[in-house]
Amino acid sequence: MAQTVPEVMTATEEHFDRARQTVGLFLGPIAGFLIWLWPIPALSAPAHDLAWILAIVVVYWITEPIPIPVTALMGPVLCILAGVGTARDVLAPFSNPIIFLFIGSFLIAQAMIVHGLDRRFALGILQRRWIGASPGRLLFAFGAITGFISMWVSNTATAAMMLPIAVGILNAIRQAAQAPGRDDDPAGLNRYSTGLMLMVAYAASVGGIGTIIGSPPNLIGVGLIRQQIGIEISFLEWMAFAVPLLVVMYVGLYFLLWGMHRPTGLSLDGVEAYIRSELQRLGPWTAGQRNAAVAFLVAVTLWIAPGGLALIYGTQSPAYEWYNAHLPESVVVLLAAILLFLLPVDWKRRAFTLNWKDAAQIDWGTILLFGGGLSLGDLMFKTGLAETMGRGLMGLLSVQSVWGVTALAIFLGIVISELTSNTASANMVIPVVIAIAIAAGVNPLPPALGACLGASYGFMLPISTPPNAIVYGSGLIPITKMIRAGIVFDLIGFLIIWAGLRILLPLLGYL
Repeated sequence: MAQTVPEVMTATEEHFDRARQTVGLFLGPIAGFLIWLWPIPALSAPAHDLAWILAIVVVYWITEPIPIPVTALMGPVLCILAGVGTARDVLAPFSNPIIFLFIGSFLIAQAMIVHGLDRRFALGILQRRWIGASPGRLLFAFGAITGFISMWVSNTATAAMMLPIAVGILNAIRQAAQAPGRDDDPAGLNRYSTGLMLMVAYAASVGGIGTIIGSPPNLIGVGLIRQQIGIEISFLEWMAFAVPLLVVMYVGLYFLLWGMHRPTGLSLDGVEAYIRSELQRLGPWTAGQRNAAVAFLVAVTLWIAPGGLALIYGTQSPAYEWYNAHLPESVVVLLAAILLFLLPVDWKRRAFTLNWKDAAQIDWGTILLFGGGLSLGDLMFKTGLAETMGRGLMGLLSVQSVWGVTALAIFLGIVISELTSNTASANMVIPVVIAIAIAAGVNPLPPALGACLGASYGFMLPISTPPNAIVYGSGLIPITKMIRAGIVFDLIGFLIIWAGLRILLPLLGYL
C-alpha cells in the first residue's frame, strides 16, 4: 500500500484552524439559541425546532469544533430530544440501502488498497513508453488514471495513493536534471511540479462524479432524489450522463493545468526507470490482487447487467423486474464484498483476501455523516422547513425557470463546498434546492443533480476537500497557485455542469 505524505500546516494555518474551531464551538449554540428565540410565523413548531438544530449543525460542519461525523450524529439526537420526530423515524435513514452501498464499495476499495491492486494498475499504465516521453502526455495520462481510479475508490484514497507516485516521478525527474551535462530549467521543473500536484487533487475529485459510488455527494443525491422526488437512478443511468460530463471536465482540467504550468526546457529522462523499479518492487500478481480484481469485476458486471436486460427485454419484462427486485446496487456490492472474506490468499493459514482488522479501517465516519445528512434532509421535508426555505429563496432571488434554479443549485453547491466538506455541502444544499424547485413549480431533478455535482467542486483551498489537503501537505503547491487554478476551474465546472445537464438530461429522457 502506498505511503501517504503527511499533511503539513504552517504555524499561521494552525493558529487560524484552532481559532476557527474555538469560535465555532460557541457560535453554533449561540446561533441555535437566537433562532430558538426568534418567532417565525411561517414555521410549524417542529420546523422551528429543526431550524435552530440545523443552525448548530451547519456552523459545526463549517467550523469543525468537533469531528464532522459526530456533528452528523448530534443533529438527529437533538431532533429526538426536541420532539421533532420519534427515534424510529429520525434514525431510520441510517439503515437506508444506500448506506450499505457505501459500506460495500468501501470494503472493495479497501481490499484493492491493502493488496496494492490500485497501485499496480496505475504504474502499469504509466510504464507505457509513449506516455513517459513527453511532459504533456505524462500529465494527461497521470490525471486520467487518477480520475478513473476515483470512479471506483474514494477521492481521498485515490489522492493518497497517487501522491507518492507523483512525488516519486518528480524526484526521478529532478535527479536526472541534476546529472552532469544537463541544463534543465529549474523554473520549468517547479511549474511542472505544481501542475502535477494539482492534477492529483483535482482529477481525484473530478473522477468521483463518474459513478454513484465515486463520491459521497453522488450517493447523497441519489438517496435524496429517491426519497423526496421518487425517481430511481440506477448505476448505469448515472454513468450515462455523468461519464460524458467527466470526460469534458477532465479535458478542460488538463488544458487549464497544462496552460498554467507548462514547463520549458524539461526532460523526462529517469521517469521510465523509476516506474520500472516500482513495478519490480510490487513483484508478480498476488492472490490478494487477483481476488480483489474478481470481487471488483463481479460488482461492476452485476451493476451494469440491468442495462443489458433493459436493452434486450425492455424495462417492463419479468427478467428486468426480477433482477431489480432481487439484485439492487446495494445487494450487489455487499455480495461482492462478502466474496473478499471467502476467497483465500493462503488456505493453509485460513487467510482470506480481507479480514475484519482491515475492514474496520474503512471510513466509518463518512458513513455516519451520510446517514445523518439523510436524516436531517428527510426531516426538513416532513416538517415543511425545506419548503419554507425554498419559497423564501425563490422570492428573494426571483428564480423561476428550471435552468435558473439549476444554475442557483450548482452555484450554491460549489460555493459551500469551498467552506466545508463536499459531503456536508451536499447534505445542506440538495434538500433546499429540491424545495426551491418544487416551490417554483419546476422539475426538481436537474437542480438536485446540479447541487450534487457542484458539491464535488471545491478546488480553491486546502480545506475544501481532502484531496486538496493531502496534496497541499506535500509542500509542493503554493497556496496562491491552488487558489488561482481553483477559481478558474470552479468557473469552468459551473458552465460544464449547467450546459451538460441541459443537453444530456433531455437526450436521456429525464425531461
